[in-house]
Amino acid sequence: MDHHHSPQSTEGGGCIRLQIDYKLSDNWGSGSTTIFEPQREAVSPIDTRDSSTADDSSSRPTAQAPEKKLTLFALQLAVLEKTATGLGALGFIWATVVLLGGYAIKLGKIDFWFITIILLIEGARIFSRSHELEWQHQSTWLIADAGVYSFWTMESTSHFIVRAMKRIRKPVSESHGQELTDKNNEARPSNRLSRTWTSSEVPLLPYADWFFLSGNISKLFYWLQLLSALACITLSVVRIVQLNHGDTIETDPDKKNFRSALNVFYGLALAEAFLFLLEKAYWEWTVTYRRLLEEVNDECELGIFGMISIRRFFYDAYSECVNGSIFDGLKLDLISFATELLASDSNDEQLIGARILQKFSTNPRYSDYTLQKIGTSIWVIERLVEMLYWKNPQEEEIRRAAAEIVSKLAGKKQNSLRVAGIPGAMESISSLLYTQSSFDGAADEIWEKRIVSDRADYQFSAFNNLGLTILKKLARDHDNCEKIGNTRGLLPKIIDLTHVGERLLKNSHDRDTQMLTIKRSLQLVKLLAITSGTAGTRLRQDISEIVFTVSNIREILKYGERHPMLQILGIEILTSLAFEDEATEKIGSTGGIIRQLFRIFFKEELSEDQNHVRVSAGEAIAMLALNSKKNCCRISNQKVIPKLVRALEDPSLRKHSARILRNLCAYGSDDCVQQLKGVSAAAPTVLLAIMSAENKLQEVMLGLATQVFRLMTPREASITFKQTGINETKLATKLLQILKFYQYPSAKVPRIRRFAIELAIWMMKNNKATVRTYRAIGMEEELEIVRETTSEMESFNIFSGSVGLSRHSETIHSLVDNALDLMADE
Repeated sequence: MDHHHSPQSTEGGGCIRLQIDYKLSDNWGSGSTTIFEPQREAVSPIDTRDSSTADDSSSRPTAQAPEKKLTLFALQLAVLEKTATGLGALGFIWATVVLLGGYAIKLGKIDFWFITIILLIEGARIFSRSHELEWQHQSTWLIADAGVYSFWTMESTSHFIVRAMKRIRKPVSESHGQELTDKNNEARPSNRLSRTWTSSEVPLLPYADWFFLSGNISKLFYWLQLLSALACITLSVVRIVQLNHGDTIETDPDKKNFRSALNVFYGLALAEAFLFLLEKAYWEWTVTYRRLLEEVNDECELGIFGMISIRRFFYDAYSECVNGSIFDGLKLDLISFATELLASDSNDEQLIGARILQKFSTNPRYSDYTLQKIGTSIWVIERLVEMLYWKNPQEEEIRRAAAEIVSKLAGKKQNSLRVAGIPGAMESISSLLYTQSSFDGAADEIWEKRIVSDRADYQFSAFNNLGLTILKKLARDHDNCEKIGNTRGLLPKIIDLTHVGERLLKNSHDRDTQMLTIKRSLQLVKLLAITSGTAGTRLRQDISEIVFTVSNIREILKYGERHPMLQILGIEILTSLAFEDEATEKIGSTGGIIRQLFRIFFKEELSEDQNHVRVSAGEAIAMLALNSKKNCCRISNQKVIPKLVRALEDPSLRKHSARILRNLCAYGSDDCVQQLKGVSAAAPTVLLAIMSAENKLQEVMLGLATQVFRLMTPREASITFKQTGINETKLATKLLQILKFYQYPSAKVPRIRRFAIELAIWMMKNNKATVRTYRAIGMEEELEIVRETTSEMESFNIFSGSVGLSRHSETIHSLVDNALDLMADE
């Protein structure tokens, strides 16, 4: 038996949403695609609905990035801020050069102190402004402390004082030490201890951490700026009014421009403070009343935790505009911002970045651009793959987000090649799969004990489904299938996940998470089992050698009537594994497999979905009987031949019944001859079908006819012809018509010409008079045409895509020669 397979098809990206479409007629189409005919392009029937939505990016309109509103807002604020800063710098120069430099001795006491106080106030404001954004950034490094500070969002004084009094009661070492202890006691592995301070928690002075934490300092700077600006406005306005309406300056040639110089300084100070307050007012109006940040968060659909990300992004954009060119912030976008956070050593920053990429990669509006940008950055993919291996419960959400992103990346073929090409990627993905065997030896690592005890909290099913989704998408590529098979311990894990007990099959619903895990694991096993080439042969051998593979499928066949999709996947896996002789023997020798397949095949009054299961079961039985004497005997001993003969009358069963009977007759051993005698009862049905049927049904009946008549004596065959009213001349004419109609090999019925010639040869050997009939109707000329148009496609029993398997023992050229020799000898 030739063990080859066609290249696998391309399956598009699938969502990782936990849902199952259980309508087999939409996703399978078992009657149209079969191993008994070649396919020009092998298309995987698994998740075709997902593939169509994953790659159809050209038809989607380009969505405007909502964060552009934030970068524009940051630019507008920066214009006001830099204008105010410029006026302040000009005022400082004016005061130092013109007033204090030119009129220092002649300044009155009042103006001297007013100018001094204003300069000190402005200096304090400029200092606090230059450091406010830095401290605000520090305060957003912990998710719990993230916020955009404004007048209306400040904490109430009473609440602030109460919290401060509670914190001041214990020393900083005790307070912060307890926080570290609480964090590290949450099942954190010893090799992942935090060895550095988090900047937003640093107490700058001992016993006063309640006030000198960075979050509180940023609030202090905020209020200092407001008070400085108000004081500056007050002092400037008072002195301008006094100069123009109250104070008189002596008429002195040395003080000719003194009043104007003072008015310019106080005017500059007033303009600077006014612009600063205008900036703050615009900030408050946009952030508090327009709720711009909430609006952008809603448009990005980032959810309840999105505000943390939006605030942090806004601060970054504003800092870029203030510290550099005002246009620098316009270059930022949320995806670049998120990928930079992934590289951080802070869990909080990693989580912010992972959440953004997770939301954008699963959002149809933004997924194409997001995945394209991630996919072109190898270090980002490497970082995401690395995160898949993180097993610390504290990092569970980061790990899950990374798994969802990778599952979306794997939906694009080019990205899937990059993912699989990362060293250790398969091992990282394998770590997402949790089975009972995953916890063997858990005592060796403390954190694994924690995981075992908290399995309900750790949501293993979610990680299993994500891991299987990634592997299923990667398995579309031939090389990736080989990598999956070569990854140590991965195949046994996948097979373990196909296990399901009787209680679960009978009591669970289609959309249960566990059933989704089983479905995806079966889909993955099927993709691996149909891999082409030597890699496919090795994979099928490895899968069949795992002792639980066939027995797990047997349980699904036995108790899975409520889950036809699981049954059809299990049956298709058996069919694919049967490409290998050893696997065929293992399946046949596993108790109950053949019996369960026949139980499904003969079951009546089924729904449309269950009829698909019947068709698949028939195909699997025919495959198990192909070229296997032992399985043919096992099937014959089931005493199902009379049922198979009767099934030839059933429109939904007749094709596979005919294939099963043909294989039993063709490959059964001498020990089964007695049981096969009953097949002769099918002769009348077969003859009538040959005369009236078309296409596939006609092909399978022709194939069965030759085998049936070989079991009959000439007298029994003659009686059958008389019984049906079809004489040998009519049958010979029909065979000639078939050869004329199929002058070229047909992919839909690749064996029909072979079977027609085989039946003609039997007729000529059974009754010499038939030779003259064939010569009279022109069979010789038609056989010559067949000789000139033969194809390699006609040399195989079954096909895997466009690759033929199980070559016929006799070529069609030999059959043509035999037929011509018989006619020449007469």
